[in-house]
Amino acid sequence: MKEAEKLNITRSLKLFEEALELVPGGVLGARKPADFIQGEYPIFLETGKGSRLVDVDGNEYIDFMCGYGPIILGYREEEVDRAVWQQISEKGFCFTLTQKYQNLLAAKLREIVPSSEMSIFLKTGSDATTASIRIARAHTNKLKVMRCGYHGWHDWCVEMKGGIPSKFYEDVYEFHYNRLDELEALMAEHGHDTAAIIMTPFGHPNHQKMQIPAPGFLEGVRDIANRYGAVLVYDEIRTCFRISMGGAQKLYGVTPDLTVLGKAMANGYPISVVTGKKEVMMAAAQKLFISSTFFPNSDAFIAALRTIEILERDNVLENIWEKGERFMRGIQELIDKYHVGAELTGIAPMFYITFKKDESGDYKGKRTDFYTQLIRKGFFFSPYHHAYISFRHTEEDLALALKAVEESLAFVEEKYS
Repeated sequence: MKEAEKLNITRSLKLFEEALELVPGGVLGARKPADFIQGEYPIFLETGKGSRLVDVDGNEYIDFMCGYGPIILGYREEEVDRAVWQQISEKGFCFTLTQKYQNLLAAKLREIVPSSEMSIFLKTGSDATTASIRIARAHTNKLKVMRCGYHGWHDWCVEMKGGIPSKFYEDVYEFHYNRLDELEALMAEHGHDTAAIIMTPFGHPNHQKMQIPAPGFLEGVRDIANRYGAVLVYDEIRTCFRISMGGAQKLYGVTPDLTVLGKAMANGYPISVVTGKKEVMMAAAQKLFISSTFFPNSDAFIAALRTIEILERDNVLENIWEKGERFMRGIQELIDKYHVGAELTGIAPMFYITFKKDESGDYKGKRTDFYTQLIRKGFFFSPYHHAYISFRHTEEDLALALKAVEESLAFVEEKYS
């Protein structure tokens, strides 16, 4: 199998060299070159439309990262953008006081999300997860937190501990998805001082295979929270408005006390939410302070309201599930055909191709070669993060992607045979 031609990313690399003198590390967080394959992936993008991206060197990609999740419809979705522009141009969006769209969106969430009775609105997922922990602690007058999954970059939960005194996270304990025994053991020791159990209800750990809940796992966590009087928080930043309009709690039938929302809710506009039971949420009005100059800005409220309208009106999630299930079946057939240790996990709206670990460490090379071939062929996946299906992915997009996956697997098989 012929190796795909290396991309010209000269302009990206030049901009990155400039950025290194202007921004620590050039770019931050999950967008840094080391989180892809250095020298193969672009670093700076220029435009996006529908399911396609173009980088600063003019290379075009069919994109399966969807901005790390917010793009549920497509890039530059005209109906959403027109609604936001109309709001900005005719009414404005940043004021001293709040606009009515707060109430409209909170009422809509109450219709859709099983746990939603009251809501507060923020900007980022990390804002919202941190607010949820503050609310839980204020409501329960307890301190400790049990966590499962990635919940952002703030002091209490970030994996890299540089710059953070240990006292800020010493009362936070980690358990692993589908390991009810780990949570039971932690709660046996700390349960009566536990304010919150925060978890992703669908398992999408960083850099690892995805997991659906084992029978009884979510129900068991719910029972433990009830038993110890802890607030159960679902981090549905990635899952709500993508795997179900009501999130994983709707799909799997287990309702938390608080839910954190964001990403796909506004098709790329910055907004996040803590929503949940009135009894718990009222702590935000009575016992603590949450505020930002930009939290009430109405541009993102308008985007969220219009995005939700489109999701419901056009049966978007049904479309994504149908396309995604067929796409995943196609990928699995190719994985079964080419014996290179590739594994497919996840569900139709969000999935991940990984490689089985081996003693020789060849899986790392296979992963690098596989994803290098995909990006060179014009398909934007990440070797270290799961992929998404959007509404604007066409049948042609998916057919071309399957062809590229097959060619990339064949290349790996030939190289490592």
